[in-house]
Amino acid sequence: MRSAATLLRQYLLWPGLLAACLGAVAWGMANDYAFLAFNVAYLTLAAVLFCAERLWPYERDWLKNDGQIGADLAHTVLNKSAVQVMVAVGAAFGLAEVALRDGGLHDVWPSDWAMPLQVALAMVLVEAGLYTAHRLAHEWPFLWRFHAVHHSSTRLTFVNTGRFHVVDTTASILMSQPILFLAGAPIEIFKWVSATTAFIGMLTHCNVDMRFGWLNYVFNTPVLHRFHHSRDLAEGNKNYGENLMLFDLLCGTHYYRPYRPSSRIGIDQPMPATFLGQLKHPFLGLKLFGREIGATRRRGRSAPADAAGL
Repeated sequence: MRSAATLLRQYLLWPGLLAACLGAVAWGMANDYAFLAFNVAYLTLAAVLFCAERLWPYERDWLKNDGQIGADLAHTVLNKSAVQVMVAVGAAFGLAEVALRDGGLHDVWPSDWAMPLQVALAMVLVEAGLYTAHRLAHEWPFLWRFHAVHHSSTRLTFVNTGRFHVVDTTASILMSQPILFLAGAPIEIFKWVSATTAFIGMLTHCNVDMRFGWLNYVFNTPVLHRFHHSRDLAEGNKNYGENLMLFDLLCGTHYYRPYRPSSRIGIDQPMPATFLGQLKHPFLGLKLFGREIGATRRRGRSAPADAAGL
């Protein structure tokens, strides 16, 4: 039987870490150190999860080196750097302010609301695009080519949080961030959404034994994401939410059961072991100017059209 201290740790660790990270960003935003505060909080969270995964692992087998740490970190650096550059450019050129002035959207965004309410609204709006992009990445074979890089991991830890093909990441950004521009959100909101998404992403992938209760119906928790990575498509083609479960609940794709998710995750198609090989792999078999770039085959998890009965 679990002790009261263990249960307390299991239920409070995830929300506690998220609250601490967001608190650090709030301090940074208030003192004009937003990017510095975010990066310090992000690296600190990684260090804490590194220790937590070894103290309280959910799946002990996932602690074994799968030979993909280098590739995972390279994807993370490429993707996270690209996102931060985009936000920084938006801040430097005042893109949101331009949209407000030239687009006549100054009456759309509720700038008189308290900042937490503005951030909550932004998270819901962005989630609509993120949910759509993620679901399309599973159901449209072209996008699945790139999203398969993420699902090719055979274990879930905080290290492979950023294991996304850059095309996959770009598609998600293009289908979500413009919603905030159209709504006239200020650049501070973009910073909040980007930071919150980064923190939840790392917490979602961590290999730490935790419990979530009602949070499974609000946020994308590790247990929900473990079901999402299942090789069983009845479980795997569910829980598309990046941060929130709102659209999964509305669209009938929310999946949570009391049994333990399988530790056997991954895809059936081959995937190169190197970072450069993974960047190149999705393009194999595509046609450019009428000529096929290479050859590829899709089986099982790699062919979402089969899962849809097409």
